[in-house]
Amino acid sequence: MRTIVLLLAALALAGCDQNMEVQPRYGEYARAPLFRSSSARNPPAGAVARDALAKEKEATQRPALTADLLERGRQRFTIFCSPCHGAGGDGNGRIVQRGMPHPTSYHDPRLVAADDQHFFDVITDGYGAMYSYASRIPSRDRWAIVAYIRALQLSRRASLDDVPPDQRARLESMP
Repeated sequence: MRTIVLLLAALALAGCDQNMEVQPRYGEYARAPLFRSSSARNPPAGAVARDALAKEKEATQRPALTADLLERGRQRFTIFCSPCHGAGGDGNGRIVQRGMPHPTSYHDPRLVAADDQHFFDVITDGYGAMYSYASRIPSRDRWAIVAYIRALQLSRRASLDDVPPDQRARLESMP
């Protein structure tokens, strides 16, 4: 009886060495005979990523236009956009001066007429040689950059009549 117990214990202990490291597995995108295709499986219909709804809500809710938002937009524009688009949005940044393709000026009539969502989408998804900044710039900062781009555009088309009367006198008195 003692031999049978020892034999069963030895067999049970031999089976304990089956760790995850020795189990069969597939490499990413490798052929998977079990699935008759790639090992990467499509998510079920109707599946939504955990943060997809929150990110979509952020992307559609434009923050109120304030001086703080414009200042944040100027900061983010200087960091992310000015290397290609230039400080004034003319499309002649440092990178362009070193041989990269010339982006369209923000003062081009086509872009002046474009809606704000166009700029937000281009920052998010990229366009032409410009890659996506969705992973680098949060939604609120993308809206701040859009507001700053609009301020740049307005600064080129503004006239003295657009300045409030109380500040117009101060401007006219400047040399």
